[in-house]
Amino acid sequence: MLDRKLLRDLMRMWSQALTIALVVASGIGGFLTSLSAVDSLELARDRFYANGRFADLFAGVKNAPLSLAARLREAPGVADVQTTLEQVVRVELPGVADPIIGQLIGMDPRHPHRMNLVTLAAGRPLSAQLDGRADADIEVLVSEAFAQARKLRPGARLRALINGKQRNLTVVGIALSPEFVFAGLWGMPDARGFGIFWVDREVLAAAYNMVGAFNRAAFKLAPGAAPDAAIAAVTTLLEPYGGRDVFLRTDQVSHAMLDNEIKQQRVMGTMLPAIFLGVAAFLLNVVVARLVSTQREQIATLKALGYANAAIALHYLKLVLLIVLAGLVLGIMIGKELGYLLTRLYAESFHFPTFEHQLTPSLLLIGAGITVATACIGTLHAIMATARLAPAEAMRSPAPAHFRRTLLERLGIKRVGTALRMVLRNMERRPARSALAGAGVAAAVAIVIMGSFFRDAIELVIDNQFTLGLRGDITVWTTDPVDDSMRHGLRRLPGVRHVESLRFVTVSVGNAQRRERTIMRGYAGRPELYRVIDMAQRETLLGGRGLVLTDRLADKLALRVGDTVRIEVLEGRRRTLLVPLRATVDEMFGLNAYIEREALNRLLGDGDLSTGFVLSVDPGFEARVLEASKAMPRIAGAWSKSTMLRNMEDITARNIRIMSAILTTFASVIAVGVVYNNARIALSERAWELASLRVLGFTRAEVSAMLLGEMAIIIGLALPAGMLLGRGMVGMLAELMKSDQLHFPVVILARTYAWAALSVLVAGVASALVVRRRIDRLNLVEVLKTRE
Repeated sequence: MLDRKLLRDLMRMWSQALTIALVVASGIGGFLTSLSAVDSLELARDRFYANGRFADLFAGVKNAPLSLAARLREAPGVADVQTTLEQVVRVELPGVADPIIGQLIGMDPRHPHRMNLVTLAAGRPLSAQLDGRADADIEVLVSEAFAQARKLRPGARLRALINGKQRNLTVVGIALSPEFVFAGLWGMPDARGFGIFWVDREVLAAAYNMVGAFNRAAFKLAPGAAPDAAIAAVTTLLEPYGGRDVFLRTDQVSHAMLDNEIKQQRVMGTMLPAIFLGVAAFLLNVVVARLVSTQREQIATLKALGYANAAIALHYLKLVLLIVLAGLVLGIMIGKELGYLLTRLYAESFHFPTFEHQLTPSLLLIGAGITVATACIGTLHAIMATARLAPAEAMRSPAPAHFRRTLLERLGIKRVGTALRMVLRNMERRPARSALAGAGVAAAVAIVIMGSFFRDAIELVIDNQFTLGLRGDITVWTTDPVDDSMRHGLRRLPGVRHVESLRFVTVSVGNAQRRERTIMRGYAGRPELYRVIDMAQRETLLGGRGLVLTDRLADKLALRVGDTVRIEVLEGRRRTLLVPLRATVDEMFGLNAYIEREALNRLLGDGDLSTGFVLSVDPGFEARVLEASKAMPRIAGAWSKSTMLRNMEDITARNIRIMSAILTTFASVIAVGVVYNNARIALSERAWELASLRVLGFTRAEVSAMLLGEMAIIIGLALPAGMLLGRGMVGMLAELMKSDQLHFPVVILARTYAWAALSVLVAGVASALVVRRRIDRLNLVEVLKTRE
């Protein structure tokens, strides 16, 4: 009999049950979407790292003999060493004007790598190049990311500027390596403008006059080895050959970007679904509590007929579990589909030999367990209230409420209409209920804001980096530090309006206890083309400021403004600099160090040198400048801001917008669920009162205004509170997702606030229409009989 009653209750409140189930589905769907994609990413990473024998330690040198490898292998903590020859070159594709940078990696076809193994995805392996002619075609394996972005297949032909000479490249295979799961220039995702090319080592060595030498080394550490001791030993051996840039896997660009993405998605996959499920538990608690209050007489009758408290409590628990079960099934379906979509989006940025979406049974059980537990705990108080109802007391109608003058009346404001006075009196009579209803609406507003936050953040990132920070059109960099007079030659290129010099130096910064590897960036004191912009979009001038660090780097090293920073130069001859920290800057990307270029040159004592130049170009001259720069032998590469921005928009910005759209949809569902349930519950509670007013002569419009007016006031008060709550939650989310690579700016655009308000208002209007329709259909005789 109780089960039949349960089915009748569900049929009567089907719309409320549906909206709550959708909220539950949003929570479990978001949980499974994020965490299943992260699990898939981690599984693919761990499998690829193990099968590809990914190195633990990396080092760069200027030019070291191959005989040094034997001594490196004997260093403390080192189990194995692998030397390679690598060079960055400019690559050209037929019919493509965009600048492309290629990283050539030499490998011996006769002796395959022991670490960072190259996995063939298509085509054939490299063969030994027997043709030693300088103009002979060079066979290459190309990275899968670049091949997919440029639609390359085995047999495709390219050209590369190798040590000042144009050489033809023939693609014989598509390959992957654990070193380049993420491939981008300086940590920026750009599969179209940056590619990895594996070539015969002997051919590459002959082209650069480095036969019998290497400039990169990878190390496998022995089990239990102390990384710091191994780094110190390797650095000592490499130092005579210009190699003190030794770093662990954690600082390797591809691994750092992959690790950062996993960390951010774990935060997203736990924090947001927790909020969604919390709102669902709140809704269930409100619905069950008010259902119990409207069924007092039924519960008392059931107890009088002999039903035990446990049976009645179980009856309402079944109601909760059926609603949750419906949401759980729908959420699992959503999570599976969206998890697959997110995995596909990841596959465009992170490349593995096998990368499939995995929805593990353990994750399903955890998600289901959390959902059911949250719902049960959230409704426990309401369900236990059924056991506390004494039959004799519950059979009587509740005592009439004690009415008093409203706050407006006590303040002497008398010109208040009858309907508004009744609304305010009802809200003051039940302040806790009104506060809970307002809290639910505010939470809905906050969640919609959180859903749109990432779209706003990525737009600010792009604006900061490519509009306010980098105001030049083309950036070129050189093979080695060059005399700054080279900028005059660039200035004479057709269409160039202005040239600004840069100098980047790899350094280790810190104090006696803490060290961090980074790039010392030398900019102009008062730059016009390349500026340091913080998250508030303010410029930090370097002229006269001395050393400037990003605030995250300063905090990591426990440095404060005025402290002396110890800087060890990791390239060229050994130098240790002591520089005072003059300022910090709250920046989005990386752990960076800035200083005026001229001051950096004075500290290094190398003369007026530069390693790069930013060019401002007249409209329509960009392609001509890029073409002309190819004839300058000291220029290693160039890239166009417009091309980089377009490539970034194609993948990163698009993916973030897709995720933001999904989160916003979930949030909007929650907004509808909160507002609609508040309206329906209010109608259920006050149906007797509203029917009485109709009998007394009030019109349908006047009666509707009393109920919907309360909802309008609650929404009006909840909107600003929800906006403040949303900003606070966005700040907490950004802080939890902060990493060495990226710190999302806490920015919420006016349109996001407007969209959040509109979502709740639309939900309110739709709910009002449903409620008004039900008020119009009230059977006055039947409703008034209910209390008898």
